[in-house]
Amino acid sequence: MISEHERGGKARSLFWPWAAANVSLLALGYGGLFLDLFNISFWQAVIAAILGTVSSFVLVGVSSIAGKRASAPTMTLSRAAFGVKGNVVPGFLSYLTFVGWETVLVALATLASRTVLVRVGHINHNLALIIGFIVAAGLVIFGGVLGFQTIMKMQRWLTVITVVLTLGYIALTWHKIDWHKVHAMHSGTLAGLVGATIFAITGIGLGWVNSAADYSRYLPRNTSSKSVIGWTVFGASIVPIILVIFGTLLSASSSSLKGAIEGDPVGALTSILPTWFLIPFALVAILGLIGGAILDLYSSGIALVSIGFPYRRHRAALIDAVIMLLGTIYIAWHSPSFVAPFQAFLITLGVPIAAWSAIFVADVLMRKVDYAHNDLFDSRGRYGAWNLPSIALLVIATLVGWGFVTNSDPSASWLNWQGYFMSAIGGKSGQWSAANVGVIVALALGFVGHILLSRKAISQQEAHNG
Repeated sequence: MISEHERGGKARSLFWPWAAANVSLLALGYGGLFLDLFNISFWQAVIAAILGTVSSFVLVGVSSIAGKRASAPTMTLSRAAFGVKGNVVPGFLSYLTFVGWETVLVALATLASRTVLVRVGHINHNLALIIGFIVAAGLVIFGGVLGFQTIMKMQRWLTVITVVLTLGYIALTWHKIDWHKVHAMHSGTLAGLVGATIFAITGIGLGWVNSAADYSRYLPRNTSSKSVIGWTVFGASIVPIILVIFGTLLSASSSSLKGAIEGDPVGALTSILPTWFLIPFALVAILGLIGGAILDLYSSGIALVSIGFPYRRHRAALIDAVIMLLGTIYIAWHSPSFVAPFQAFLITLGVPIAAWSAIFVADVLMRKVDYAHNDLFDSRGRYGAWNLPSIALLVIATLVGWGFVTNSDPSASWLNWQGYFMSAIGGKSGQWSAANVGVIVALALGFVGHILLSRKAISQQEAHNG
């Protein structure tokens, strides 16, 4: 719990933690993925990057308002909408999201390590992949022993160095842009633009909603809500938008780079660097990915314990590590590309996360007074044990949303059941098949549904406050 004397600062202080948290080199690779997956032009990719990033972080910004109204992290505040015990459902979704991103980041670090080892050390591809996997997975698991404060200190330095080297990367590769090819690109369809925008929503901002209030809860309660939203959106969006746009310029200029990004989004970016800059850039890029995976491993262990796992955090983290290792092995050795399982992960989990995020945002907007802190931990308090309408809405919005998404990974046939409502918009092989509009459907159903179902209950809770 954050005491009142610990609160301080202004809303603009939110700029730095959100900017630092989103200095991700994966965003550079998103530019190539936009062009390769959705066949859109450079300017459409720019629109998708801005719309997808900003709109997803608007959800984060609104959710951050809950932080200054309470003294608890986001997933605890979610109990007000789902009930103290009922919050186990979104809590488990949050856990799956952390584990999924752990796997993605370790797989990226493994693939990037292989690319660098092959180029610099002229090592056999399979041997380089094994070495990369051992180094990446070993550092992540070992990192869990270091402790949270040590990890955060490392992250601060990595963030600063990453920013400097990323600026160096842009300076050294700017001449690779072929402006003629960029301007000659033909525009894609509306479905392609929508699909790229939804990819940006799920891949950049949506996964941050479950930690939105964790930063803002240190601000004074009288801080302007508009300022909280504004500084959160600005701080979190500015770096990813710039990186996605620059990555799009590079990919539009080179078809070989665009194709390589699908298999190794971070490692492919090093292929156009001079050798003298390759080692420091790759080292920081890989360590940044590993550092992010360590934080996710730490958070996923806490999330599992918070939903009732009957063991301490380090045992929970061990389970997460095993799942992470198995997932990385699948992506690195058995998947035909990185992007197919990555997209399947983003969309399959993105639909229920979108539904939960919309419910939480609607809940925050409808509440006019501060949360009752003690009642967030008491199932007999005003928020109750189980809010069945909200849980039912989450399930229904998820089921409807899954009906409007499709899976592009041929090796993940177990996801072929998705898209059962696609016949309403052209079928699984139609123009809208890859747009994954089910994410937007889940957002809309969750937001509107919660307002209709919970307005009266929230008014009663806040009347009890008085």
